Amino acid sequence: MNLLTTPKAATASDQLVNLWLGGKSRHTADYYRRSARRFQEFVGKPLHLVTFAEVQAFASHLESLELAASSRRSIISAVKSLLSFGNKIGVFSANVGAPLKTPSAPDTLSERILSESQVQVTIALEQNPRNQAILRLLYYGGLRVSELCGLKWRNLQSRGAIGQVTVYGKGDKTRVVVLPGELWSQLLQLRSGAGESEPVFASRKRGCGGHMHRYSVDRIVKAAAKRAGIQGDVSPHWLRHAHASHALERGAKIHLVQATLGHSSVAVTSRYLHARPEESSGLYLPK
Repeated sequence: MNLLTTPKAATASDQLVNLWLGGKSRHTADYYRRSARRFQEFVGKPLHLVTFAEVQAFASHLESLELAASSRRSIISAVKSLLSFGNKIGVFSANVGAPLKTPSAPDTLSERILSESQVQVTIALEQNPRNQAILRLLYYGGLRVSELCGLKWRNLQSRGAIGQVTVYGKGDKTRVVVLPGELWSQLLQLRSGAGESEPVFASRKRGCGGHMHRYSVDRIVKAAAKRAGIQGDVSPHWLRHAHASHALERGAKIHLVQATLGHSSVAVTSRYLHARPEESSGLYLPK
């Protein structure tokens, strides 16, 4: 079906957005849909009629709102992806978003890496066994919050005193992560006869297929960080950052860290080598 021949152009635009979001994770799809809706409301016309000038005006509008560079970058990247997709499948005659440069954003990774002592105190002060297991799995497994929330008991396998977890990650990629013995034992104690298809971390509310929601995990992490006296908007991803940084500092091979975290390339993992350097040329200057 040609989307441009549907009775209502607005419906055609919505259909295009739905096609574009197909296969993306729920979290990514939610963010992309919000970004697309924001763009559609700004231009006020069907997507196939949008011009480069209007895309450029939208970018200027975001800048006038004084949004963080990282937020503007994410929104513009989503819009450019949508317009590129429309052109690729033949709905648009041209990719009007291609000439627009994506805003650059400062690399603040070093500001979001906890020290080893901060991580250990955060975990130690958590008294709830389930919540402590969540903190440990985010750190020692290096899991994304969506990966943790989606785990079922069939994804966990014993390997003697230790265990492993099969993770279905970003881009529908699968990886296997080995877990230390203490964490493995702690996870098994939470099972209480749950079946293979039941979630490892179940929601106390209906919905989410019985799985805990990512926002619940976020609250658990923030509360634990606050108890440990850590400043900043700490999120579950900070523990993943800490995993990568601490493992590399302790001598783990970069390719191993890449495989464990499911990074698309070594270049992504190498960012952690530069986020917490051991030395700087200023240390060589006279005191």
